[in-house]
Amino acid sequence: MSKIIDGKKVSAFVKENIKNEVKNLKERGIGVGLAVILVGEDPASKIYVANKKKACADLGIVSMEYLLPENTTTDELLSLIDTLNNEKTVNGILCQLPLPKGIDEKTVLNAISPEKDVDAFHPVNVGKIMIGDYDFVPCTPAGIMEMLKYYDIQIESKTCVVIGRSNIVGKPMSMLLMHANGTVTTCHSRTKNLSDITSRADILVSSVGKANFVTADMVKEGAVVIDVGMNRDDGKLCGDVVFEEVSKKASYITPVPGGVGPMTIAMLMKNTLTAAKRQNNLI
Repeated sequence: MSKIIDGKKVSAFVKENIKNEVKNLKERGIGVGLAVILVGEDPASKIYVANKKKACADLGIVSMEYLLPENTTTDELLSLIDTLNNEKTVNGILCQLPLPKGIDEKTVLNAISPEKDVDAFHPVNVGKIMIGDYDFVPCTPAGIMEMLKYYDIQIESKTCVVIGRSNIVGKPMSMLLMHANGTVTTCHSRTKNLSDITSRADILVSSVGKANFVTADMVKEGAVVIDVGMNRDDGKLCGDVVFEEVSKKASYITPVPGGVGPMTIAMLMKNTLTAAKRQNNLI
């Protein structure tokens, strides 16, 4: 039976370090501030924003909320972002996705200053991840790397397989594993003989968003399995991986919920702290 990678435990460890650093900065007269923009009434987005606000309060980070109506125009949103880009007390800017129809998402994300882009979606930050000289990393892949480090799971020289090629998880995940000297294969919907590839992986990361997609026959004995999926199966929250059967083969595995999920907000807080330190010439 595999060891459980406890995302809540790792998240608490990361947050405690952030809390101490934020406190030290405050004692030097330096605040840390995160601006969160929410456009419209998406229920899931409202929950995410509330969770981010709570995390900021717990860690001593100033949270600034901008709740805009559904009918906000792209120009109105760009005007707000321009103001926040020039506001010294704002170290990080996060625009909650998805945006309502009619707003040009790409234009909005590109308008956020790369120095304040704590989601790491701006092309400048994406390019920096590609060359391995980055300030911020998208929160989910960053959280996975933090978990592997916490459990002392070696990446160097290991065969790593990432299922999924999204800009938010799959692509940056592959790059981070490569920068850590893993040998990486990225699989996707057009990959042939998927199980032949996944069954060779020492580290397998699944981010396809399909319930019960990864079965035991797709997993190598003793592999580390990271499940990024957040799906519903008969109303019950589950991942991409069939946990019951895969956990019997894996050496380490993340559960859903309680695995990768708690790490995402912790890494957003870490990116915000990094932004504050960079803007104050402390790193």
